[in-house]
Amino acid sequence: MKPFKHTPVMIAEVIKYLDLKPGSLVIDATLGGGGHAKAILSSAKNIRLIGIDHDAEAIDAAKENLKAFTDRIELIRDNFSNIKNITGTRKINGIMFDLGVSSYQIDSAERGFSFQSDAPLDMRMDKSAKFTAKDLINDLSREEIEGIIKDYGEERYFKRIASAIIRKRPISTTSELADIVKYSIPKTSPFNTTKSIARIFQAFRIAVNNELESLEKALNESIDLLAPHGRIVVISYHSLEDRIVKNIFKKESTDCICPPRLPACVCNHRKKLNIITRKPVTPGDAEVKENPRARSAKLRAAEKI
Repeated sequence: MKPFKHTPVMIAEVIKYLDLKPGSLVIDATLGGGGHAKAILSSAKNIRLIGIDHDAEAIDAAKENLKAFTDRIELIRDNFSNIKNITGTRKINGIMFDLGVSSYQIDSAERGFSFQSDAPLDMRMDKSAKFTAKDLINDLSREEIEGIIKDYGEERYFKRIASAIIRKRPISTTSELADIVKYSIPKTSPFNTTKSIARIFQAFRIAVNNELESLEKALNESIDLLAPHGRIVVISYHSLEDRIVKNIFKKESTDCICPPRLPACVCNHRKKLNIITRKPVTPGDAEVKENPRARSAKLRAAEKI
């Protein structure tokens, strides 16, 4: 296994908004190599942490990175969409999510997440999962591929790219997919071709890992798991993730969610959260310069009532 080299994104802000007290029980729902977890465990006395990741290699890396805290950590290989089953009846004082693909996975070229290296089209965060990006790209219909690119990549040339994928199949490697996208973009387009390639890779990664549905389920369950005054902190990297976080926080910080036209409340919905960050917090210029992957990060935080 490669050594894990990763600077956690917005680490000072994560610690600030979690605002943990000594003895707190915390969940790092996206453990990765344990960078955020290490800072959390060091932020106050006797912090206990449950770390979740569905990547076996990440769990192994985190064990090494967190070996000084062995008696205060519980590392679990699972999808964070199962967070309620993992936690059971324990009340949690803080939960953090650092969404998307981890730096460890991006830097492991053979995993197929990046178009910077030629590799098999895999993109599975959990390598035991059944379907790879190659399976989706080669087996789905034109309409299904168009839907993935449009909905998960928010790419304006989704029809052209989907048509090119169908024509060029079978497709096996990241370089092949990147080239197809590159040559599908009109030469007269004023838009950045590299960004289109990144959006296509994002789209298939989201589809392979069922990321958005898993996130929505995990956030709703996390809010229920929090103890009074417990906090949830979420870092997202693209608009689809951020929109889900924003909408769930908004819903759960509101009493009535009935349509405005109704004369009286019939939903019986009661607010569970107070939003701490009215606007998303973004990394400072110094952090972005040191860690370019932080550039698109947005942090939102809320507190359980």
